[in-house]
Amino acid sequence: MKKVTKIIMGTALCTAVLTLAACGASKSKGAGKGTPKDTVVLGTTDKVLTIDPAGSYDKGSFTIENNIYPFLFNFPYGSIEPKPDVASEKGNFSEDGKTYTVKIRKGLKFANGHELTASDVAFSFKRVVTIGANGKDLGNGPSSLLSDMESVEAKDDSTVVFKLKTPFNVLWEQILCTAAGPIVDEEVFSPDALTSDDDIVKAKPFAGPLTIEAYAINNSVAYAKSKDYDGIYGPAKADKYQVKYYADTSNMKLDIQNNKIDVAFRALTATDIADLKKKDNIEVTEGPGGELRYMVFNFAIQPFGTKTEDADETKALAVRKAVANLVDREEIAKNVYKGTYSPAYSYVPSSFIGYTPALKEVYGQDGKPSVDKAKAALKEAGVKTPIEMTIQYNGDHYGASSPDEYAAIKQQLEDSGLFKVNIAQTEWSVYSKDRVITENSNGSYPVYQLGWYPDFSDADNYLSPLFGKENYIHNNYVSDKIESQLNSEVSELDSAARVKKLEEIQKTLATDLPTIPLFEGKQIAVSGKNVKGVSDTLDGSFKFRYGAISK
Repeated sequence: MKKVTKIIMGTALCTAVLTLAACGASKSKGAGKGTPKDTVVLGTTDKVLTIDPAGSYDKGSFTIENNIYPFLFNFPYGSIEPKPDVASEKGNFSEDGKTYTVKIRKGLKFANGHELTASDVAFSFKRVVTIGANGKDLGNGPSSLLSDMESVEAKDDSTVVFKLKTPFNVLWEQILCTAAGPIVDEEVFSPDALTSDDDIVKAKPFAGPLTIEAYAINNSVAYAKSKDYDGIYGPAKADKYQVKYYADTSNMKLDIQNNKIDVAFRALTATDIADLKKKDNIEVTEGPGGELRYMVFNFAIQPFGTKTEDADETKALAVRKAVANLVDREEIAKNVYKGTYSPAYSYVPSSFIGYTPALKEVYGQDGKPSVDKAKAALKEAGVKTPIEMTIQYNGDHYGASSPDEYAAIKQQLEDSGLFKVNIAQTEWSVYSKDRVITENSNGSYPVYQLGWYPDFSDADNYLSPLFGKENYIHNNYVSDKIESQLNSEVSELDSAARVKKLEEIQKTLATDLPTIPLFEGKQIAVSGKNVKGVSDTLDGSFKFRYGAISK
């Protein structure tokens, strides 16, 4: 049988935060002819919202951004420890821990010739917060990552000063590596509104390893190696890269096995991967797991939600508890995902330090569903059954197996006799906007599918951005208790004490159930046998960097 490449970790590097951060890999068989010699051709079914960093917090958009924009700090290949990129050295905290000062390298320029100075750095972070606050990111921006930032200023051309709310924030340098961290050209980008992709590409405000040469959103992107980039990753390993965006996985699978593309990454189906593992001309590479897939409840319009005619907080919680008691994760992981996803029983993946199986301890029976517990929760709250509920999902962003996943969930809920479920699918460009609650909308989906890839390898990245105030989910879940717990853990310098605080946060969330985690998944890429470097980029940073790949 075809051997699968698995990334192995160095324990000395990774024990501080993540038990499964990848640092290297062994090679297995594989093939990829038929593409131009100087061009690595990649395929994906991911969708892109925008390449303006202030307006996107999704995997497809950030994959582009991470390849074209620089960061103050970034993760070297095989490492989860932030290192200076635009910064000239590590930053320093003030005596009270609330001021963080960092120097940047001199002589930096964008591809358009504009100088990259501390003013651009401060501008980049300010606009993310501004656009998040004024709503022009449509709820899809990464401003929640900067919730601890009170202000940022350029002291001079090479000095940036951040004022923070939390003293000695242990995660600050990692946050600077995230989707909130790309450094953009203040001569190109609007300070208070999103800049169009076409305007960005024309202006060439790039200072990362690659520059964009041609761009058709969700169709194709052509990249060239940046001749001037001298950041943390070094020169790209190939002269050119081209990414093709597929509407479905079947065509991407055909192209990778017929050598029409060199690499396929996100997201082949479980059946496709199992089949491709048997091909002699194909190599399958697995990276450390970090993806979580959820069911989200819109607190405004879920059954008994705050904006429904029969609003009742106690009954709404009982509905969420009933669902948590009825979902059979193991069955879906086995029959739908063929083992490429594993059951998730908490708000942090099982591979991360600070994980505790909070949901498994409260709902169901030893990881299996419990109809009796579901009935009891509803009876105690006085909820009449069956409960009518609509669940929305998306297949073009979360993969072609999503319809089967949610058909199985519908069946499980209805088999209990407690629910009558309607499931519906919406295209991602609409879904990503309609799911969120805004000042002008209660959102369109009472219950819906959502996935999460971490920005960095720390348990907090599954908690603060999703459940703190002004979070990414925007489902009207607000908890003063959670906010207090989050503020406490990010400033906790004692690692053992911090683990306990992370565990308590997960237990609080398991009680409130703003979302129900369902599955956790590995990073998987498929490539031809003459392709090198895939294992270098599938590491614990969870950043897919094209420049590592060559042939």
